Order: sequence, then C-alpha cells, then structure tokens
Amino acid sequence: MKGKQLFAKKIAESTVGVLTEDEVLKRIELPKYQEQGDLAFPCFELAKVYKKNPASIATELATKTKSSYFSKVVSEGPYVNCFLNKKHVSKEVLAEILTKKEAYGSLTIGQGEKVTIDFSSPNIAKPFSMGHLRSTVIGNAYANILEKCGYKAIRINHLGDWGTQFGKLITAYHRWGNEQIVRQDPIKELLKLYVRFHEEAEVDSMLEVEGRLWFRKLEQGDKKALELWQWFREVSLEEFKGIYKLLNVTFDSYNGEAFYNDKMEDTIQLLKGERLLSTSQGAEVVTLEEHNLPPCLIQKSDGATLYATRDLTAAIYRHKKYQFAKSVYVVGQEQSLHFQQIFLVLRKLGFNWASQLEHLPFGFILQNGKKMSTRKGKVVLLENVLREAIAMAEKSIEEKNPTLQNKSKVAHDVGIGAIIFQDLKTEPQHSVEFSLETMLRFEGATGSYVQYTHARACSILRKSNRYKGNESLDGLADEPSWSVVKKLMDFSSKVQESYEQAKPSEIATYLLSLCREFNKYYAHCKILHEDNKLASRLALVECAAIVIKEGLRLLGMQAPSEM
Repeated sequence: MKGKQLFAKKIAESTVGVLTEDEVLKRIELPKYQEQGDLAFPCFELAKVYKKNPASIATELATKTKSSYFSKVVSEGPYVNCFLNKKHVSKEVLAEILTKKEAYGSLTIGQGEKVTIDFSSPNIAKPFSMGHLRSTVIGNAYANILEKCGYKAIRINHLGDWGTQFGKLITAYHRWGNEQIVRQDPIKELLKLYVRFHEEAEVDSMLEVEGRLWFRKLEQGDKKALELWQWFREVSLEEFKGIYKLLNVTFDSYNGEAFYNDKMEDTIQLLKGERLLSTSQGAEVVTLEEHNLPPCLIQKSDGATLYATRDLTAAIYRHKKYQFAKSVYVVGQEQSLHFQQIFLVLRKLGFNWASQLEHLPFGFILQNGKKMSTRKGKVVLLENVLREAIAMAEKSIEEKNPTLQNKSKVAHDVGIGAIIFQDLKTEPQHSVEFSLETMLRFEGATGSYVQYTHARACSILRKSNRYKGNESLDGLADEPSWSVVKKLMDFSSKVQESYEQAKPSEIATYLLSLCREFNKYYAHCKILHEDNKLASRLALVECAAIVIKEGLRLLGMQAPSEM
C-alpha cells in the first residue's frame, strides 16, 4: 500500500464512523513547503463534528497515526503533516512500477462497463478543418483515460452526412461538376462546388429551390441522388481516415446522421405516446419551460426532422445496442443548450439512463487571440497543419541531431505530438492559442519537452552496461530522487482526477511536473556513478520513462526513445 493510501487509512481508523478512507484520501493535500512534510490532512471538517478546535484535533490525530512507512507525523496548526519514510516508500514504488510496467496507475472504477464516447464528427463533402481538431484529440484522450480506469470505451464518429446541404451539393455537381476532376481531389473540388452554389444563389434564387428539391429526392430514395450522396460519403470518409491515421485515432462506429433516418419515426411516436409533443407555429416541440429553457424542436411544419430528433434517436439506439453505463458527447460549448434539451427530453420519456449522459464541452482554437478564420471557401485544413508540423520537426531534428536513426518516424511523432499536447494541456472549456513555433519548442510547457525528457531517460539506460532491470533495489532518500518518486506515486490519483473531471489536461499538467522533477534529478545527480545505489538510481530512471510513456499514450501521443 502506497504512503498516501496508508496515511488515509490511518486517519480514517482514528476518526471511526466520521470519514471513510476514500473521503480522507480526497481531502489529503500536498504541503506548500517541503519542510512541512509529504502529505497533509486538514481538520476543519472534523471540527464541526467533534465541536473542537481543528488544531487540537490535529494534535490528537498526529499522536495516533503511526506506521513504519512514516518517519514522523506531526501537527501544524489545523493540519496533520506526514513525513513518509523515504527509503521504505521509494523502494516499494519503484518495485511496483517495474513489475506492472504500463499497467501502473490503472484503476478498476469502470469494472468493464461500457461508455460510448461521441467525438470528432466532421461533415461529409467538406474539408477536415482545424475546427474538428479539439473534439478529435480530447475525445480520443478521454476514451484512453476511461479504459485506464477499467471501462470499455466505444468510440463513435457521428458523421455529419445528412441535411439540406447535400441537395445544394448535388445541384452544384449537376450544373458545374466534372467527375474526372472531382475524382482527382474530391474534397477540394466538392468544396469549390459548394462555395460556387452559394455565390450563384445570391443572384439566382431558384438555385435554393432546386437544392431543396434534390434533397427531397434524396430523402425519398431517388436512385441518382442516393448514388451521388453515397459517393460523396465514401470519398470523404477515405480522406478523413487518412487524417485519423496521422493522429493515430480509431473508431468503433462511423454511423452518422443518415443512419438514423429510418429510426426517427419510432422516436416521434414514442414522444406522442407519452403526450410530450405540442404544436408551436406549426412545428412539433417538447416544452421545457419548467426548466427555464426554450422548447426542443422535434419536427418542422413541413415534416422535416432536426438535429434534436436524430440525437434523441441516436441516444436510444446506442443504449439498446451497447447498454452503456455512461455516454459522453465531446462537442463544442456552443452546443451546450442543445444537449441540455436532449438530456431533459430523454428524462421526460422515462429513461433512467438519461442521467448518465454527459456533454464534455470545449472552447475554440484561436490564432493571435481570434477564432481561426473560416472565410468563404477558405478553411484552415488540419492535414496541412499536421504535415507542416512534421516538416518543422524534421528540420529541427536535422539541425540538432542529424545522425539520428528513423528521423522521419521521430519527426512524425514529435510534430503530431506537439499539436495534440498544445491542445490537451489546456482545460477543455478554455480556448487554445495556436502557434506551431511555440508547440515545437524542446523547452517549456510543450509536448516536445515531455517527449525529449522520455528520450533522455532512455538514453541514460542505454549508456549503462550494468543495469539489467532485475537487480535488488535499495530505497532512495536524497531529495532530488525523492521529488521524482513522489511524482510517480501521484500517477494513479491524476488518472482518477482526469476521469472524474473529464479533463485530459490533468494528465498533461502532471507530465510536465514529472518531467521538471526528473530533469532536476538529472542535473543534480551523477546517475551513472559506480556505487551501491547505481541500480536504484537507474531503476528510478526506468520508472520515470515508463510513466512518461504511459501518460503520453493516454493523451494519444508517441514516446520516441531517441530525439
């Protein structure tokens, strides 16, 4: 049992029936100053129960809290401060990491239950823009974190593959499209046609009418319309998968909006059966005024369905198919009202599982403090940005380490990793400032810095001829080593925090702090010095490398062993 858990257990035993071990664990803090100890428990809450001064409660608890894992436990004002036995604890932590390897930090919270996670969801026949980066990397990282916590994550890409825009695109293709040109560069040419439709429609209003007619044909199953729609979908998905391959992101389902076309009538009938639908200006809605929210629009006056109808249908379908314990939607914060409405309508329908639906919102990607431009026909293509990042990383490697093996693979991992980390180190609800130059720095709060620290640890291990990884270890009590050990001990709690708060940023921030402590250790200790602590120091280096690599994996990044 690690020091923190044992400290929590001892405090809980001394406060019988007041706080459980888990409750104590959540309240344990890290002291502000090193000389105050390694762990601290505040007694303010207990003062309300015992009707005593928190400082006197702390004094009593300090005298009762004893273990060979603790070198001393003292009170300081209202806090119980615990000094861990460095040799004892560091030896156990290193042994545990070396035994468990990448499984270190894994939790059993999920107990194998399923969680569906809806993320990325680009629009068919439109370029995969920077606008879809955040949903993709946040969703992928959170899915990895869910699995680390013992859940089975079902990754769903709810493609934007239906709607009136396809009637417009079919119209544009019939009027100005050339199959041979479109096949050469499908997305670029389809975007051109779509933009041209809107430009021409400004002077010819009949184009909008023609677009609506073609979409109606598509809805009615017209063979020609369906063939074109299917082709647009296939070429788009092929291009998207190329980008997902660059990002190392996979999905279990690509069922998009169109998949629910034949299932929405059941949802509408269900709403009617529960007498939840009412008519407003000819449209069918579910009123939510008791929640101080606008009505949820289900069906337009012309019978057309909407996003809400599809999302309700998708939620019902997914629960039937997967029997999920939880369902997460990684969608921009501008859709918060939409998901509030969807979740409330599902509750009104009597679905108990609706309380397990979560919207994980996120902010914008900014450039020079402004939302990235998406002017008419001018979108910032994600693939171009990814390839530029790889090229910049390759150039940097060429300058710093021209003899490096597998330069192109390392450049790929560093370039892609830089973009992922820059996004994920920011809390999801905050906006991200985009700058390739900043992202690819090997110092500071960047993915390249974390990857470089991992490569440095691997380099030290390669230089040691003696270390085999199975030597008997001594505990490490010096401060630089102990600072790294304490960070390593913290990994599983950071995994749990990132899961509970739905913030991959917790892992990114943790990795930066671990790397800072490891680099201080590297600067202050002669790691390869031949003495009786050599094996233990190298074990600490290996443990740091294991945890950094696993943390990067959770974020969806690679950990090069050389850079």
